[in-house]
Amino acid sequence: NSIFRGMADKEATSGTKHRGEYRIMSAVFNFTFVPWFRSVAPYIHKFRNQTFVVGIAGEAIAAGKLHHLAQDLAMIQSMGVKIVLVHGFRPQVNEQLKAKGHTPKYSHGIRITDEVALDCAQEAAGQLRYEIEAAFSQGLPNTPMADSTVRVISGNFITARPVGIVDGIDFQHSGLVRKVDVAGITRTLDMGAMVLLSPFGFSPTGEAFNLTMEEVATSVASALQADKLIFLTEMPGIGMDALHPVSEDNPIDTELPLATAESLLAKLPPALLPTDTAFYLQHCVKACKSGVERSHIIPFNVDGAILLEVYVHDGIGTMVVDEKLESLREASVDDVGGILQLIEPFEKDGTLVKRSRTEIERDVANYTILEHDGVIFACAALYPYPESKTGEMAALTVSPESQGQGDGERVLKRVEQRAKAMGLDSIFVLTTRTMHWFLKRGFVQADPDRLPEARRRLYNWDRKSQVLVKKLV
Repeated sequence: NSIFRGMADKEATSGTKHRGEYRIMSAVFNFTFVPWFRSVAPYIHKFRNQTFVVGIAGEAIAAGKLHHLAQDLAMIQSMGVKIVLVHGFRPQVNEQLKAKGHTPKYSHGIRITDEVALDCAQEAAGQLRYEIEAAFSQGLPNTPMADSTVRVISGNFITARPVGIVDGIDFQHSGLVRKVDVAGITRTLDMGAMVLLSPFGFSPTGEAFNLTMEEVATSVASALQADKLIFLTEMPGIGMDALHPVSEDNPIDTELPLATAESLLAKLPPALLPTDTAFYLQHCVKACKSGVERSHIIPFNVDGAILLEVYVHDGIGTMVVDEKLESLREASVDDVGGILQLIEPFEKDGTLVKRSRTEIERDVANYTILEHDGVIFACAALYPYPESKTGEMAALTVSPESQGQGDGERVLKRVEQRAKAMGLDSIFVLTTRTMHWFLKRGFVQADPDRLPEARRRLYNWDRKSQVLVKKLV
């Protein structure tokens, strides 16, 4: 907005005839900025005083992304989030090794750290810590870092042990996390500082071990019981078909329940490279099983990726969610009885159109359900109209005992994911009593004449249902 204002002031002093154009541009900017900022506000309130552990791949720094990442993390911290930043240095160490005429060696997806590699790792870590601290020390006027004060504190917060000899291979100075100094990190965060960790750990005898960024970030997030673990990686996320790379035909699965992520890992080949689907997914699963409710895989090559993932409803990458005893999944024939029991009270009071057991059995594959301990307490059905690139979401129901806890939103999101996977551009609903709930979640009112022809013929004009449409981005 200040840019537009500056442009308008310049035009006013120069006396040109284009001042009105800049006023229009400023008005358009304000029109989009105000609702966006309001939509972000709930997330700002929600995440205040929460702890995020952010793992940045060394490839992101090598690609020149540090400057903008520092700005984004500084903004997130300014909104009350406690941040532990763990940096990787894989390409930087390899570059140092190459300069010394030494070939990088790996096994089981872990670097074999000999004396030369250890020296290179220490040099790379020192240089990167210097660059990261410098990035957070920016404060030029008219930049996102203006008037910011980010204190970055590092330390020997990680105790390590050697990997040892595995399958006859001596990993030498490569190590694993033995212990995290939770009290020390917590005190530092409570002081208002950002904690910066390199992938190094030290034994009680003072020996240094080269660790992996992914293991350090996962161990720290688990030990702190962090609210989020976020990996900024080369990967865009996990595809709806996890066995194949993300593409237009295989879009990102923005939310994976922990149980689904675990079953995917069992099907995927062993992860040896950071670009392997299972490489970051295995760490997300480990963190969630250790008490971190949400773990994220997001692409560093998208400017503002961490802001988009944290403060935009649909995010930009893949989030693994620990749903504990809850299961969000597609329905099977065994679920028909539970669906009938859930929707029956709403059919009786006229909220839902009555459906017979035969209809539900016939269409059960269209249903998404949310269950807990074998009891279904939320459901919705998706009926696609491929020729119109749209689909109807019907029978969205949440048990009265669990309403107001976000379960309807979770089912809606899963239905949207199913619709995207089918190649649909939008979904629509017909409702008589819950219009405002849908309007608050991005639906807009439409005329019944906009319905696909096959659905329009079945429209009940006596019921006078409102038609609401949501475009799928």
